[in-house]
Amino acid sequence: MKKQNILKGSIILMISAVVAKGFGALFKIPLTNLLGGVGMSYFSCAYSLFLPVYALTATGLSSAVARMTAQSSAIGMYANIRRIRSTALLLFTGVGLLGSVAVFMLAYPFSLLSTGGAEAVPALMMIAPAVLFGCITAVERGCYEGMSNMYPTALSQAAEGAVKVAAGLWLCSFVNSHGSAVMANFPSVTDTRALSAAAGILGVSLSSLGAVMFFAVMALFRRPLRGGEEHIQSRREIARELALTALPVGVSSVVTNLTSLVDMWTVIACISRFGCGRGVPATVAPEDVPNFVYGSFAGIALTVFNLVPSVTNMLGKGALPTITAAWSSRDRAALEAGTSQALVTAAAIAVPSAFGLGVLAPEVLHLLFPLQSDEAELCISTLRLLMAGMVCLCLSFPVFSLLQAVGKPSAPLKIMLVGTAVKLAGNLALVPLIGADGAAISTSLCYAVILAVSLTVYVRVTGTVLPVGALLKVLYAGAMCGGAVYLSEGICTRAGASGLIGTAVSVTAGAVMYLVSLGLLSLKRPKRQALRDT
Repeated sequence: MKKQNILKGSIILMISAVVAKGFGALFKIPLTNLLGGVGMSYFSCAYSLFLPVYALTATGLSSAVARMTAQSSAIGMYANIRRIRSTALLLFTGVGLLGSVAVFMLAYPFSLLSTGGAEAVPALMMIAPAVLFGCITAVERGCYEGMSNMYPTALSQAAEGAVKVAAGLWLCSFVNSHGSAVMANFPSVTDTRALSAAAGILGVSLSSLGAVMFFAVMALFRRPLRGGEEHIQSRREIARELALTALPVGVSSVVTNLTSLVDMWTVIACISRFGCGRGVPATVAPEDVPNFVYGSFAGIALTVFNLVPSVTNMLGKGALPTITAAWSSRDRAALEAGTSQALVTAAAIAVPSAFGLGVLAPEVLHLLFPLQSDEAELCISTLRLLMAGMVCLCLSFPVFSLLQAVGKPSAPLKIMLVGTAVKLAGNLALVPLIGADGAAISTSLCYAVILAVSLTVYVRVTGTVLPVGALLKVLYAGAMCGGAVYLSEGICTRAGASGLIGTAVSVTAGAVMYLVSLGLLSLKRPKRQALRDT
């Protein structure tokens, strides 16, 4: 099996993440236009329960299997790799089944607690099977990633995204078009938007099943690894190591996803009690205002916010096998090179994206959500306030993977607990005053604290020198990118260019300025070195 180095593996995963997010945008944006703010609140409610359960059962699993596989591969224990895969599949299929049952059983009480009614119950039930399918997929992806082969993960993500778009949008459109007929089969549901949200969620479950089917086909063509060290761990040893590695990461991911629960409960509750319906159009019924604001924030602002972090998250996956090997062999040069590569690459993607989205927030939101102009208008300032947090989150993902690679899988849990406390306090203090903007500010503060603490812990454990100079260059180039976007957007507006053309011109100008700035900054160091040599 041909392995990829950290850069090639990360690039493969980032391209796959871009493709997956492209499919995600093709799914989420039309879905938001179909459901509106209130319908998206039901959709987001289902995700708010699904994500913590999925995080606990599956999120840490892929990294745990990858780490154990990488360790066995490094010393040629190929028979042990086969044992790791079979044990993980057996163990976590059972765990995934329990997770799916838990989501299904909690659907009604969770809906009552979150929305005050049963409208979100169908969506919660439809997403339950995705936990089981996600666990199976996580094991398969982890096995390939541990062998430094990122193609299966990339291809499975593309397959998953394609199924989600095709099935989710078709099902949601069908329910919208045949609302009365479908409603007749669900007498306890009084809102057609609740069934439309459930239909869209069903597409998510079917997409996770599509990923499982992809790996089933892959298994038919997989050649077993032969030769090498024949020592094999017992299944009990493997299960214990998997649990000790995956559980802290899973719990950390649960805490990460608690921020979505914090938003759902605090935004809806605070606006229900204190009002703060700023920016809410008069056409929205008073009783729908809390769900309208939360649905707009979660369905629009956070959807755009999460686009870039989902790409940089792949940097951690690509770096994990290499950093694990460097840490195990005490190769300090490789450790620092891998750390610098992961952080600088994440920043190089996140920083210009943040400046560009911040400047073009009105144009981007109205372009993406043309049928939900009221919801998009509400989220303009919210999206801008989220941009600092987006950069911090983009850098935090790779650092969490690096901490796991150097044997500190429980550190992200403690760090995320601190960040969640900041998020909760910020929401309670700010949402009653400024609504969704308050949730955006607390989100940025939350991820800023998380990044600062995680970097401090990583440096303390490894003694690695952070690439501060390179990160400052990226920040400067990003600021130049934002300035170019701002000036170009103003020129296009005065020239009467359409929204799409103006946005395209502004993005192009910003990208050119960013690349030129980075190029000029990268040329300075060799010139100074040449003078010293002279």
